[in-house]
Amino acid sequence: MKNKEEKKEVSLSKLFLSFLRLGATAFGGPTMVAYIREMSVKKYMWLSQDEFKNGVALCQSIPGATAMQMAGYVGLVKRGLPGAIATFSGFGLPAFAFMLFLSWLYTIYGGLPLVTSLFNGLQVIVVAIVANATYIFGRDTMKGYGDIIIALLSAGAFWAGISPFLVIIGAALVGMAIYKAQKNPASAKENGNRNRSVYLFLFPVAFTALGVIILFAVNKRLFELALLMLKIDLFAFGGGFASLPLMLQEVVHARGWIDSKTFMDGIALGQVTPGPIIITATFVGFLTNGLAGASIATLAIFIPSFTLLILGGDIFNRLKGSVVFQNATKGIFASFVGLLLFVTFKFAFAVSWNAIKALLCAGAIFALFKKIDIIYIVLAGAVISMVFM
Repeated sequence: MKNKEEKKEVSLSKLFLSFLRLGATAFGGPTMVAYIREMSVKKYMWLSQDEFKNGVALCQSIPGATAMQMAGYVGLVKRGLPGAIATFSGFGLPAFAFMLFLSWLYTIYGGLPLVTSLFNGLQVIVVAIVANATYIFGRDTMKGYGDIIIALLSAGAFWAGISPFLVIIGAALVGMAIYKAQKNPASAKENGNRNRSVYLFLFPVAFTALGVIILFAVNKRLFELALLMLKIDLFAFGGGFASLPLMLQEVVHARGWIDSKTFMDGIALGQVTPGPIIITATFVGFLTNGLAGASIATLAIFIPSFTLLILGGDIFNRLKGSVVFQNATKGIFASFVGLLLFVTFKFAFAVSWNAIKALLCAGAIFALFKKIDIIYIVLAGAVISMVFM
């Protein structure tokens, strides 16, 4: 009985500090879900096994970085909206701090010959990482001819310069039309005891709307940046890597804020910092609008998925039982395979290849296939780049 009381009365500071410590070593993206489970289920017993499984199912069915969503979910279960804010911000703060510092260093030292050699090599590592993500995403998503058709059509549409948001909406509509109806055993009662009400959902919505209105009145450039990152996160089904094609298209090709090489450098920096790959938004924000841009871009790239997490228990568990929703989601997932395929080729064409770079890329792909921790691959690539390039 005492354990139940302690479990019930966990403090917000305890939640924040626990996830802050975990976030400081959160390398590996979605693999951090296992460490969140270790801490929240086994170590502190904040959640039961079933609660955690329900959370994973929920976080995989909404856009955004899965590990970040799971961090917020633990806080939501324990202390409602304040708890979700504590765990979500605690887990993401180290990634933001590291990326902000590295972005600042990049603006100062990025033109030095040694640093140029470093990033020339890391570009190759980025190609390998995105190619591996495409393979994994495709392996888990491509289950039939319909998936393959949507993926290839999406890649072609993206190559033709069609807005990625239109591609995703189109893929969802095609999915609703071509996939067969399959009943989902998910129960509408799942997570029903969370007692999440509409006002919890309205709080982040109101906060975001107020912030966007203020930015519109004060600084149009920051307003455009915020609106873009909000839109990217809202459409980023499938985790953090799903945001990369959207960000690349909008930031590099549609608006020309930075070039492809610089964007790839930002992805490389994102791999040597803890947290989700979507933290590349901090890099983009800093290079285009300084500290204010970095802060606003980071908030905007996380708020929509966080808001949907708050709403998730009441709405998304019902949607999971909808055939229309299931088929639309399958179409969206298939489109992201096409988008990642496009990004792989786009990044590969941006590299000035030679024998050393080709060997480095092949070695990185082999290491990823063998499931070697990505941080070691990036660090090894950095050393090789500085010595041989």
